[in-house]
Amino acid sequence: MPLFKRTPFFLLDPPKDLDPKEKVFQVRFTKEIFRDYQEYLNRLNLYRKRVWTCKVSGKSNLTYEEALVSEQRAAEKAQQLPRELMSPVLQMIQYSTLNLTDLVNKIYGSLQENLFEGLELHAKRDGSEAACKILKVIGSGKTTSYEVGWIGQDNAITSTSVLRADDLIRKKAPCGRNMLKIFVRESTSQNSPWIVHMNLAKKYGIPTEPPKDMINGEGLSKARKRLANGTAEDASKRSKKDEEQVVPVKYPIDDLLVKPVADDPLLSKRCPASTDFKVPISSVGDLLMVWDFCMSFGRLLCLSPFSLSDLENAICHKETNLVLLVEIHTALLNLLINDEGEYFEFIQNKNRKSKVSLVTWKEYLCDFMEMTSISSNISTVRRGHYGLVPTSLKLEILRELVDEAIATIAVKEKLDERIDQQHALAAEKREIARKSKEEQKLIMEVATEKEMNQANAVQDGNENVNSQLVAKEGNERKNAPTSKMGDAKLHLVGNGNVNSQLVAKEGKERKNAPASKMGDVKLHLGRHLEKELLDQSVRTSPLGKDRYYNRYWFFRREGRLFVESADSKEWGYYSTKEELDALIGSLNIKGIRERALKQQLDKFYNKISNAVEKRLKEVTHQLLVEEAVLRRSSRVHAHPKDSPSTSFLEYVNTWKPVQKRNRSKDDRAT
Repeated sequence: MPLFKRTPFFLLDPPKDLDPKEKVFQVRFTKEIFRDYQEYLNRLNLYRKRVWTCKVSGKSNLTYEEALVSEQRAAEKAQQLPRELMSPVLQMIQYSTLNLTDLVNKIYGSLQENLFEGLELHAKRDGSEAACKILKVIGSGKTTSYEVGWIGQDNAITSTSVLRADDLIRKKAPCGRNMLKIFVRESTSQNSPWIVHMNLAKKYGIPTEPPKDMINGEGLSKARKRLANGTAEDASKRSKKDEEQVVPVKYPIDDLLVKPVADDPLLSKRCPASTDFKVPISSVGDLLMVWDFCMSFGRLLCLSPFSLSDLENAICHKETNLVLLVEIHTALLNLLINDEGEYFEFIQNKNRKSKVSLVTWKEYLCDFMEMTSISSNISTVRRGHYGLVPTSLKLEILRELVDEAIATIAVKEKLDERIDQQHALAAEKREIARKSKEEQKLIMEVATEKEMNQANAVQDGNENVNSQLVAKEGNERKNAPTSKMGDAKLHLVGNGNVNSQLVAKEGKERKNAPASKMGDVKLHLGRHLEKELLDQSVRTSPLGKDRYYNRYWFFRREGRLFVESADSKEWGYYSTKEELDALIGSLNIKGIRERALKQQLDKFYNKISNAVEKRLKEVTHQLLVEEAVLRRSSRVHAHPKDSPSTSFLEYVNTWKPVQKRNRSKDDRAT
């Protein structure tokens, strides 16, 4: 059963006293029945929100129906665990208190190290390797030996032998961690501790009685739980008391609960998003996913960059051997072959070569479609008419290719490498900020000390000047006029004030002045590190969601802000700075989602607005060029081949490795 925000969710019971002739509303995939149409709609809208999690695989951000499908697929995958592993794996799961990751690692390590009955592997026989199956474990410790049965044709055991562990060869792990993780979730009724389903425990002879220490622990935990939650009666009393108290709303709250108030700031009107895509609206997500993956892992794929518009135009084109699409398919298929996974084994069974070329790519693509059960239009591709395949199906095939590519070892290693680089760059940035802060503090201390020294020096100088003037005036006081005596005193006081003001001004300017050229260098280095962090980003994530759960995406190589509907079936985009400003001004920060979205848009405003304006200039220039080409072509009655809108036809993969041809002796002789 799918989890609602990672917590258990229970379906509603059918209404009581239901008349067989009564008209009701039923949810198709849960079979829940409603008398009231509004209640039915509310429930259906809840199921359509991306707040559900697949209980088996742990995938989140799904609709209820998507989570159901995910659970069914995961359950099927869990059943692929070899039968001989069931008992030892369930033994390790039962009443384990480890978290899921630690438990999976423990099971995986045990399966790697230990040998047990029913395990199929290879062993040395007459100087060569042969397939065998462990029938019995004899003894224990260092003296352990194994009775094995040699496997012949049709997996039949032809003969038996007794071998030592050194003679047995295990070429690969009996199962992967991902399958074990799914199996643990699927085979248990609860975690902390993990408890195996009763039917599985009986089938494989797994003890159902918990250990004594765990029984005591459970008793304590239940007592604590009762003390924490109280009885049902206490809870009802507390709820009634809470209802009587009027508590002011503390924002932010869920966006759908926000109600307009008289003193709310005026929100701007949001512009409608543009939807003039060439591909079907429902396939825009696949288009963006494929393009973003190719741009992010272009070096790994040996695939030079291309624009989103070029990919969109190429996908919609009816020509079969477009260079751009051929290069993309070839790069992805070769990546899967080099990974030596499921697709590699599939083409090996068909005696294909381990290299896809620009000529044979359609054959390998048909193999992939057959492997992934994409049967529609496979005959069209096999006959060499890929261009006639519907646009939505082309993108579905590419999306499946990307999904498989993401799971390859090469991509995972590249992701790990980028994560490590991100951590290193972030640590370096923090270190620079720390040193800069310490230097600034030291400079301020030195400046303050200098100011104090200068102020003391000025005060000492003023006292010397005062003494000299007083002595001089003492000699001339009798003959000097009274007015000159007043002027001398005034000048003396004014001189002291001016000096103090100069010292104070000098100290203030020193505080505001740049510390040194080293400070400018560090500022430049900090900006460089920010750019490096952006370049090493692992994946593209939505900036946030609005009131109605629509997601907003920004790709740094594309000057548009994309909007995805809550059900992922509709897409749009904003392409001007005015539309971006209107969107930001329309967000209500009283809601949790729109507040978070506004913070992200404000944070990346300069990057997004600059990218939008840059693209707008490029589009304007492109229109002018196309108009000029069209005018020129109409004068000479020629087709405008050099139009920017047909640039996808001129794509050349400049990152493709150059293959050197080996010349034969006859070639060199000639």
